[in-house]
Amino acid sequence: MELKSGTAAIVTGGASGLGLASAKALADQGFKVAIFDVNTDEGPAKAQEIGGLFCHVDITDEQSVVDGFAAAREAHGQERLTVHCAMTSKRGKTIGWDKENGCYKRLSTEDYAYGAEGILVSSYRIASHSALGMANSDPLNDDGERGAIVLTASVAAQDGQIGQVIYGSCKSGVNGLVLPMARDLMDMGIRVNSVMPGIFATPLMLGMKDRNPQMWEPDLLAAVGEASAPDSVAATYSVAGAVRRGLESAGFSLERLPGYGRKREMLRAIRTLPDPA
Repeated sequence: MELKSGTAAIVTGGASGLGLASAKALADQGFKVAIFDVNTDEGPAKAQEIGGLFCHVDITDEQSVVDGFAAAREAHGQERLTVHCAMTSKRGKTIGWDKENGCYKRLSTEDYAYGAEGILVSSYRIASHSALGMANSDPLNDDGERGAIVLTASVAAQDGQIGQVIYGSCKSGVNGLVLPMARDLMDMGIRVNSVMPGIFATPLMLGMKDRNPQMWEPDLLAAVGEASAPDSVAATYSVAGAVRRGLESAGFSLERLPGYGRKREMLRAIRTLPDPA
């Protein structure tokens, strides 16, 4: 499908992260971009920077989404491309330790439902409203093509980690949504796809505690080296250069090995070198 310069596009979550990058890329190609976002502090300025339109839209609210599409279409015409990046969710383990009460607690059904609404239901909401507008518009060409919709899943859809029971399962649901929806819409010339990105600087990610990078600080690795007896063995699935350099500086010799499952590689570190200076 060839979408030309001047085509109207909608990007949800366009005030930050993947959504902002998508909005900028489309604007650079001459698209008329409308950003849907709840971030009224950053969104209007980001839209202005790319010559686009900002619409305050809460993807979990039906009327807000309807109003957003109406505003975008009034300004730019019927969108022929929708890129849905926005989401909201909560996180937690199925069963986690409650420090305050000294016992295990269950992740509530309400928290799970909140994530399902903010990821899976909102994906259907945005895609179906956009598809309705496309379906009721004239084809773009003799092949009958009317537009394209891109949803955002995640690598967690296939490799969800501890604490991602909501996020991983709902992002898997997004992938599950794509194929039947694409088949529903193919006779109308509307394409539906999803992408599975990794980590982006989104408000959700930036709000998380920055734990993992702190695990690999040189000072911490040096302390591990000092506390390790000769021939002590450690292993990690992180094979990043900074991790390797830190372990080597801490007095470990390294061996790269095949990983397990979906982890392609791992490091084995052996404490054989003299104490670091």
